[in-house]
Amino acid sequence: MQKKKSTLPFKGTDEQKKKLDAVIDANKHDKSRLMAVMQEAQEIYGYLPIEVQEMIAEGMDVPLEKVYGVATFYAQFSLAPKGKYNISVCMGTACYVKGSQTLLDALTEKLGIGIDECTPDGKFSLTACRCIGACGLGPVLTVNDEVYGKLTADDIDGILAKYQD
Repeated sequence: MQKKKSTLPFKGTDEQKKKLDAVIDANKHDKSRLMAVMQEAQEIYGYLPIEVQEMIAEGMDVPLEKVYGVATFYAQFSLAPKGKYNISVCMGTACYVKGSQTLLDALTEKLGIGIDECTPDGKFSLTACRCIGACGLGPVLTVNDEVYGKLTADDIDGILAKYQD
């Protein structure tokens, strides 16, 4: 599954940039620390937009292609921001055969976003994962740390309603 780049504009703050600059300064002497710097950058920004990748590449004196390659290779990195409520639909075998694709389709339609995207208001983001280990409850989705199981597409409205602030 290819990661998508964010369609939302980058909104980094001066404070975030200062934090990232400090992380880069502490590690720029050792290019083997690239992944650690990227992990800390994601902690600071919540994701790794191209603007942050460029800061890391320049600061660590490594090609942007290398930073991007690491960001897209490892599942721990996200190129798109996460919403206040991150919805993750399990697409593991047990959930898939029990109908998780219909849940994913319903969510993309209702939220107006695709996989690895965030709603323009920053409230919801949508991801698909391989297996969350709740196969007996399939199909399963999570909203942040809350697990919902034995779902149908008809359950989606009720779940989303719980997160309308």
